[in-house]
Amino acid sequence: MDLLALADFNLVARHGGFGRAARAADRPKATLSRRVGELEASLGVRLFERGSHTLKLTEEGRALFERTETLLTELDEAATSIASGGDTPRGRLRVSAPMLFSQMALGRIAAEFVKRYPQVRLDVTTEDRAVDMVEEGYDLVIRVNPDPDERLVGRVLIRGRLVAVAHPDLPLPAMGETAPAVFRPSSDATGWDVVTPRGEMRIAVDPVLRLGALTMVRDAVRAGTGAAMLPFSLVAGDLREGALVSWGDAKAPPIEIWALYPSRRLLSSRVSALLDLLKESFPEGRAEELAAFAGGGRLRPEAETRATPDKTS
Repeated sequence: MDLLALADFNLVARHGGFGRAARAADRPKATLSRRVGELEASLGVRLFERGSHTLKLTEEGRALFERTETLLTELDEAATSIASGGDTPRGRLRVSAPMLFSQMALGRIAAEFVKRYPQVRLDVTTEDRAVDMVEEGYDLVIRVNPDPDERLVGRVLIRGRLVAVAHPDLPLPAMGETAPAVFRPSSDATGWDVVTPRGEMRIAVDPVLRLGALTMVRDAVRAGTGAAMLPFSLVAGDLREGALVSWGDAKAPPIEIWALYPSRRLLSSRVSALLDLLKESFPEGRAEELAAFAGGGRLRPEAETRATPDKTS
């Protein structure tokens, strides 16, 4: 495939027309049209639907654009980096992250990232589904307890745990009794195995309410609707302040939040910079750090971490 023609195709697709692409790149419109036509001929598919006043990507064109835009950006970044003798992050960075982690931390982290690296165009998608980052063109995905995937490598950001919590007025059920519980729609548990200072026990539960987000579940538990099994990082503040009480930690493997990226790609400076900022935000990888971060702690701009002169001298 002709990389120059592919680059011209991406230029036209990105700007939505030959005229706009020609003006943006200061290139002849006829040249761009000819090179895109040659690319279509070599691939044997039509990449654009051409109307009298409109230009629209075909299904094949959109697939080609989504799969090659990041690769061409990486090639351009590598060439620019070598030419300038540096490795300044620049270009587009697409990230997919789960809802709860995004709500608790990713907004502040993203804001700090673009302050430090203004040449990076950060695009964060929030969703709990298991995206195919290779096929969908993501540079980095953040996932909770991801399944093994030989195409991906990464690192653990945070190790946490689940804890059974309830309103202080809701008593822990005695043996043979059942506690009202608030669940996510996908949960069908009839009981929770927990570890307490007095040993292990099983709590029988009856779902009285199902809610689609963990923050909603926590709010319902705060209101006394029932108990719930929730991430410690989400309820640490409520436990500390006495708004909720713990019935015990879940007898289960830890919750691990991973940052993953494709193993077949070289780690770009954009991804490396974001990974470094995530590590800076949660240096020990503990759930307590995420809880404190959600409450406004920890992360500070680089300029504020430098020593401050003594104003009294």
